[in-house]
Amino acid sequence: MRALRFPPLRQALGALALLGLCSGLAAAEPRHGIAMYGEPALPPDLVALPYVNPEAPQGGRITFGEGGGFDSLNPYILKGNAPYGVRIHVVESLMGRSWDEPFTLYCLLCESVETPPDRMWVEFTLREEARFSDGSPVTVEDVLWSFETLGTVGHPRYLNAWTKVARAEATGPRALRITFNTEDRELPLIMGLRPVLKKAQWEGRDFAESSLEVPIGSGPYTVGSFEPGRFITFVKDPDWWGRGLPFNRGQHNFAEIRYDYYGDAGVVFEAFKAGAVDVYRESSAAKWQTAYDFPAVASGAIVKSVIPHGRPTGMTGLVMNTRRPQFRDWRVREAMIQAFNFEFINATLNGGTEPRIPSYFGNSELAMGSGPAEGRVRALLEPFADELLPGALEGYALPVADGGEANRAGIRRATELFAEAGWTVQDGVMRNAAGQPFTFEIVLPQGASELQSIVDIYAESLKRLGIAPRVTTIDSAQFTERTNAYDFDMTWYSRGLSLSPGNELTLYFDSKGVTEPGTRNLMGMASPAAEAMIRTLLAAESREEFVAAVQALDRVLTTGRYVIPVWYSGESRLAHRADLAFPERLPIYGDWTGFLPDVWWRRD
Repeated sequence: MRALRFPPLRQALGALALLGLCSGLAAAEPRHGIAMYGEPALPPDLVALPYVNPEAPQGGRITFGEGGGFDSLNPYILKGNAPYGVRIHVVESLMGRSWDEPFTLYCLLCESVETPPDRMWVEFTLREEARFSDGSPVTVEDVLWSFETLGTVGHPRYLNAWTKVARAEATGPRALRITFNTEDRELPLIMGLRPVLKKAQWEGRDFAESSLEVPIGSGPYTVGSFEPGRFITFVKDPDWWGRGLPFNRGQHNFAEIRYDYYGDAGVVFEAFKAGAVDVYRESSAAKWQTAYDFPAVASGAIVKSVIPHGRPTGMTGLVMNTRRPQFRDWRVREAMIQAFNFEFINATLNGGTEPRIPSYFGNSELAMGSGPAEGRVRALLEPFADELLPGALEGYALPVADGGEANRAGIRRATELFAEAGWTVQDGVMRNAAGQPFTFEIVLPQGASELQSIVDIYAESLKRLGIAPRVTTIDSAQFTERTNAYDFDMTWYSRGLSLSPGNELTLYFDSKGVTEPGTRNLMGMASPAAEAMIRTLLAAESREEFVAAVQALDRVLTTGRYVIPVWYSGESRLAHRADLAFPERLPIYGDWTGFLPDVWWRRD
């Protein structure tokens, strides 16, 4: 089993912090890249990204297995369910991200980026050679149209940044400037990552309507053959304009990328064992140890690789919808957390090997930490002391059970909290003063066997409180539709968070998401404190202020008690064909966007 390492993250962040002290002194000038704090780590004459193999062989095919299906090829709107491969393989942005830095972008479709010290505007100059797959040039008009269309009729995730744009205009034949109306130092980077589409393809069409129209992009691949719900292929464009860029060297090495869709994760694993799928990402530590004894592993045809990372834990677990009356009281939500017997579930499903997620930014310097809030973190939170929930200022930690199935201490504490909230067990059923039973539905995606196991054990625990939840399993399209409309009481929740969180936090946690469909605020939270912390981190001019604001936000989110956290892993487990390879040198983000399949290749 292959285990790899990456350079110490703390050293990298420390260097960025030092650079950040002087970055604001520089005048605006065209640059090859831009970092959230400090200077880009790579020089203008970079040969390749540090975590790629510049001499990687080209060609071959890689096949992935996916649960669910798709019914659209437009991933930029709320309607439909599109394969995410369209965005990452077919369509490019002005800049590309290095996954070996917290948040640094380098020019891709653009040849230079320029922004002043206060970052109230950003100007991009396009590469003259940039082309769409049909041979037409990528123009300033295409960029401006893409930004406005995505920001006005695209998916809600694009709306927040667009509302902060005062003006978007051409400043030359190949140059455009975006001027902002809000102090937000991340906005130039956000604009650099916006997908660039071909305007002419959409003339006379309703962009917001779901469609199987094959998009014309400027990326390394074009959409090949596909059958909705069954498979889709992405074929390397032999005339791809960007194949000679140093930024792309060692990336996008496969001639074809194929995604086959199966009913559920269990079927995907069987397809992998049978050789129909080339790579399988294993989420279960116990299964990693026990389920890989089939012949292909024994013969060496399949190998197991462990990919460490330096990312925050993010948040994964069961989210409670506070739009529903039964979950509006924080004491009820805390009771639900107390009743969740993590230690027993972890031992049953993982052999007790996986650590629990302690907070949204756990496993990083951005985490809230233990004990009372101090220093700058406390100063940021104190103006909101009256609205903060218990633990935000004083300190908060998840309950720890004794490992037994009964979880007596947790059930006892949950009973006390329910009583404080006006619920008591009457004739074996949890009821309020009016005699109404405490009932709710847990909605899960079809085929998620591990999630079903977690919920089954949890439901048994809830019986001790006189609660019997309904568990509803639905297909991926229905699951997307219901979660977009917040039509659930409790459901599965997973949010990956980066080392440089920014505007995406508004999509996750802003109060607009309480009523606006399609945001990722599944819990329905409306917290002025959280929104103030997000504004602070977006405007922070030093990494110290940024870190303090994120740590304060972490306290608000965690003590909001919106999600019942499960476990995380500091590494990814990938089983794959032995003739698939990846570089020894790993980025700090590990197995993340931009790793598989971008920097992999097939051996001759």
